[in-house]
Amino acid sequence: MDFFHEVHLDAPQAEAMARGLYAVAKCDGLHVREGALVASFFHDVGGGAQALAELERRPAIPAAELAAALHRDDERRLFIKTALLLAWADGVVTPQEEKLILEYARALGLSDETIERLDAAVKEYLLAHLSHVQNVEATREVARKLQV
Repeated sequence: MDFFHEVHLDAPQAEAMARGLYAVAKCDGLHVREGALVASFFHDVGGGAQALAELERRPAIPAAELAAALHRDDERRLFIKTALLLAWADGVVTPQEEKLILEYARALGLSDETIERLDAAVKEYLLAHLSHVQNVEATREVARKLQV
């Protein structure tokens, strides 16, 4: 799976994704790293700082509204991969984050197999960044946390 497969998003889709990402980040308390990742995502898709501040204040996007905004499978998979990466930003995925991501994934029509495959791809991506680390015990600890 090409982890960084480019997906074109229009402004309403980018806003829906950012609202969903904020919902995941806020469901267990917004961590500064999570907020920075949402801001980076929104900036990368062409969103401005003022629009981002407005999105941050809006309520969590309902799963049905997110599903209505994301029409194609690649858009839907991109959202779930991004949400999973966001959930790991503070070092631990909480039960609240897992529950909300699963709710979104189901509303997006993703099968359990697809959700598992995306979760594994995110964990492999995160572990790949540790391949150069000399401290094998630290790498094992990260792998344990990722449950791989």
